[in-house]
Amino acid sequence: MGIEKGIFQRTELLLGKSFIEKAAEKRVIIFGIGGVGSWCAESLIRSGIRHLTIVDSDRVCVTNVNRQLMATTKTVGKVKTEVLKDRLLEINPKAEITALQKIYSPETADSFELDSYDFIIDGIDSLANKVHLIQTATKTNATFFSSMGAALKMDPTRIKVTEFWKVQGCPLGAALRGRLKKLGGTSKKFMCVYSDEVLKNKGDNASCGTEKCMCPKAITGPGDPDLVNHEWCSLKAQVNGTTSYMPAMFGMTIASLVVQAIEKEE
Repeated sequence: MGIEKGIFQRTELLLGKSFIEKAAEKRVIIFGIGGVGSWCAESLIRSGIRHLTIVDSDRVCVTNVNRQLMATTKTVGKVKTEVLKDRLLEINPKAEITALQKIYSPETADSFELDSYDFIIDGIDSLANKVHLIQTATKTNATFFSSMGAALKMDPTRIKVTEFWKVQGCPLGAALRGRLKKLGGTSKKFMCVYSDEVLKNKGDNASCGTEKCMCPKAITGPGDPDLVNHEWCSLKAQVNGTTSYMPAMFGMTIASLVVQAIEKEE
């Protein structure tokens, strides 16, 4: 038994040879490989997806370690897409992983050639860029899935999957709908993963205390001793607490939607 056939033997046992063949042909792109996107990426590769593009502009922050797949104390300061690519290739060396250290925005949107993908997955945080991606992706023939916010949540039994315009109890979903309505809506419907649970931060939103600027433009390299102490998220306008498992479950749920969509194809 070859290594690749061995990797997917249990998947093939459940879903059949035709699923493995179809999954290997699909092209998938994930925008944002944080707590949601990183776990989604690994689940897809373990499920037989071979052509995967991962997009994220960030480097690993020490505050990512509690929830992001590729974040460890040894990877702090390294480019997220490159670290995750290395891990995914350890799972399936024959996978074709394209790692793009870029930001999705109205200015960069055309460079991603979204029409060339079968599945587009949204795991980005920026509200403005998320709105643009939703509008752009729903104009393509690709199947589009989006993750709502996974922060401020603890109860996995409240995770739901529904059509975007039917999302209830999610502040991010409400904000996105408000903006999209003003822009004329979306070109087609799409499914979202969300939870209606909204907790409050109990801890102090304090800086890590590192005075040196460590924004991506100022990085000198992963060997810089201040990297292990720096809290990249302190540069954000709003930081919310997150458990280790909720973002992962959001990401794996999206991966399951991809697997189910492929399995249902004639």
